[in-house]
Amino acid sequence: MDLALTEVQQMILETARSFAEKELLPIAHQTDKLGQFPQAQVRLLADLGFLGIAVPEAWGGAGLDNLSYAIAMEEISAGCASTGVIMSVNNSLVCDPIGRYGNDEQKRSFLKPLAQGKVLGCFALSEPGSGSDAAGMRTTAIRDGDHYIINGTKNWITNGKEADICVLIAHSDPKERHKGISAFIVDRRVSAYGIGKVEDKLGIKGSSTTSLVFEDCRVPVANRLGQEGDGFRIAMSTLDGGRIGIASQALGIARAAYREALVYSRERQAFGKYIGDFGAIQEMLADMATEIDAARLLIWKAAVAKDAKEKYGKLSAMAKLYASEMAARVCTKALQIHGGYGYVKEYNAERHLRDARITEIYEGTSEIQRLVIARETLMQYPIG
Repeated sequence: MDLALTEVQQMILETARSFAEKELLPIAHQTDKLGQFPQAQVRLLADLGFLGIAVPEAWGGAGLDNLSYAIAMEEISAGCASTGVIMSVNNSLVCDPIGRYGNDEQKRSFLKPLAQGKVLGCFALSEPGSGSDAAGMRTTAIRDGDHYIINGTKNWITNGKEADICVLIAHSDPKERHKGISAFIVDRRVSAYGIGKVEDKLGIKGSSTTSLVFEDCRVPVANRLGQEGDGFRIAMSTLDGGRIGIASQALGIARAAYREALVYSRERQAFGKYIGDFGAIQEMLADMATEIDAARLLIWKAAVAKDAKEKYGKLSAMAKLYASEMAARVCTKALQIHGGYGYVKEYNAERHLRDARITEIYEGTSEIQRLVIARETLMQYPIG
């Protein structure tokens, strides 16, 4: 694996890092404190082409590779984790499935404005009674002539309050489990649905997390992604790619926490010495630096495999599992290095720890990642 970035990838890194330092770092604390959607910053992301990084230029995107996407996600998330997840959902969970499974008309109508940032997208899979058990969903999409009539409630929807376009997964044949699930593009401006409870969360407070309520919502058959019964496969493959984005988000959060802990260790003195000169602090910093670089290698390996059109589900699960749990460890150490100051909101250490925690849960819990990895590994070594 060639670890040298191309000129374009290096440019993406520098552009994203500069944007994060100038536009995100100054507002991240206030965004978290107020739980305020970073509307102006999201518009600027659109101007940079970061809301459709891997979408071909013909469909309004930047036409770059998934490694560029992972690089940009790390940098943006290091600046503001809330902005990072808004960007991740639009790229990984909305643009990606429409780009892979949509027809040309769907790409013209939905993918192009999504990639250009003219509209924002969300992805609706989880429900109040079904999270990891996606096949247990109760939302239905029943065919009625040229439309489907959708009824049900979806939960934990990132961008749910602001999104115009929703990639929805629902049962078109409720008698079946995963074989009766289909995928749809729901345009809220035409097929209205309700916004339910807006969650008050531990972290990533600048991104909205809501429930979506569908009551006899009529969606044209023309808005179905793929064929009836393809929805479960579409959802699972979408999450495979989404895990690269969330792993990159976790990496960015961890890197931001590490950098602040490193700076603090060179400023804070105790017993007449900088705390960074104490062995206990140096051991923590060494572990943090090592884990951050290890996570990046896993993420880049998964992104490169996706770009090469190789099987990458196991790799993305490994990257997401390790990066998210790494971020929790690194952010905990960063708070510890700050001591009492790490526990108060004047410093960013506690925010990074709160933001990191969700990366072990959404787009597949750590437990689900382990199941995916184990299943794929065992398939490589069948009995007999």
